[in-house]
Amino acid sequence: MRITELAGRRIAVWGFGREGRAAIRTIHQRLPELPLALYCREDEVAAARDFDPALTVYGHEPEAVALSAYDVVVKSPGISAYKPAIVTAQAQGTAFTSGTALWFAENPDARVIAITGTKGKSTTTAFVAHLARSLGVRTALAGNIGLPLLELQGQNAELWAVELSSFQTGEAGPLELGVVTSLYEEHLDWHGSRERYVADKLKLADVSRTLLVNGLQPTLLAHTAAHSHRLLFGTPEGWHVADGAIRRGEEVVFDLASMAAPGLHNALNACAALAALETMGFDAVKAAPALATFQALPHRLQSLGERDGVSWINDSISTTPQATLAALDSLGEREVTVIVGGHDRGLDWSDFVRATKNRAHLRIVAQGANGPRIAQALRQAKTELPLGEAEDFTDAVAMARIVTPEGGVVLLSPGAPSFDQFKDYAARGRRFAELAGFDPAAITSIDGMGIEGASQQ
Repeated sequence: MRITELAGRRIAVWGFGREGRAAIRTIHQRLPELPLALYCREDEVAAARDFDPALTVYGHEPEAVALSAYDVVVKSPGISAYKPAIVTAQAQGTAFTSGTALWFAENPDARVIAITGTKGKSTTTAFVAHLARSLGVRTALAGNIGLPLLELQGQNAELWAVELSSFQTGEAGPLELGVVTSLYEEHLDWHGSRERYVADKLKLADVSRTLLVNGLQPTLLAHTAAHSHRLLFGTPEGWHVADGAIRRGEEVVFDLASMAAPGLHNALNACAALAALETMGFDAVKAAPALATFQALPHRLQSLGERDGVSWINDSISTTPQATLAALDSLGEREVTVIVGGHDRGLDWSDFVRATKNRAHLRIVAQGANGPRIAQALRQAKTELPLGEAEDFTDAVAMARIVTPEGGVVLLSPGAPSFDQFKDYAARGRRFAELAGFDPAAITSIDGMGIEGASQQ
């Protein structure tokens, strides 16, 4: 559905975050006389009316009857498509779209690399943009990474590096290349079941002319086997990691010692980005040296620095146990105290327990809503690891500071969302930095958002 197709219809926007504001702004730029209703939180009503005085603003969540009064509802991605009110309204004829869907409809000829995955999608998307720009390609970095696509509507780029969450993969239009970095359990509260999460995540395959997937994940390979043009990264035949280097087949391309983003998982993300660029016809080997100048994204194994002889690392983006294990693996044999726990979505921590049970040099501090459940699982496994249970996040950081020896690392890698105590993972990461003694405002920016890079001649 293109924006002009909204003309003459009854339209509502649901959500007043950055996605919602971008949708309102773009629709009213193209259709200034179109009446728009907005559903937002009660505490956002005044700001919404200041943002666009022409809006009819409702400070509550709409029920099915209200939604059914509209022809089209432009929904923000965080609102589950499986809410009963939405399902009922759809059955009665209301169409639901999004800012992402509107952008794809408006830009059918854009060269898009769309990246999704349970973990690694943001870093891989940023790698794609950074590497492409090193070749002089005018590249857009946008999407779930923090810049709604509609904020760039009307602007031109040679290449679009677009991150899509599992909430957005079903909203993308036909595109040149889709990338899936990984596939684990996550966001079961939004999707309702693991099976639905997998199905929604892999809707990207349905709209991708070429699909590039992580060849090291058997489950992902099985789910994408039917794609007519599937390529792999991570395997010896293509871009992969082996013997301390990123390789293209047998060719050594980049020494991991020069990687700016730590960890083998980030090296694999770099392989995904390089393979994606090569698939799109760019010289990935020529771009690879730019991996040394990539700036790691905030809250993703972000080194904050040292205080009182202890290093502090912020990996607040970690919302699955697998992500926490990857963070621990990146630190090798260092003395580490990891802070785990947060909002409880019922994920299985048994793999984490097995992987850490006999791990030397590790201390665990469990906190948050699922902290007691994680601690219980560790105790039942008769782990010999030092284990502490904290009453809240502040107590957890204080406990970690006390038990970590000089020269060691305090790692925030919760393996769980933040919603039990914080607005989002970024707020949790900023609080961690503050409690550790660092400036929380200095750790939040993502370089390169938007469109950058000189056009090729």
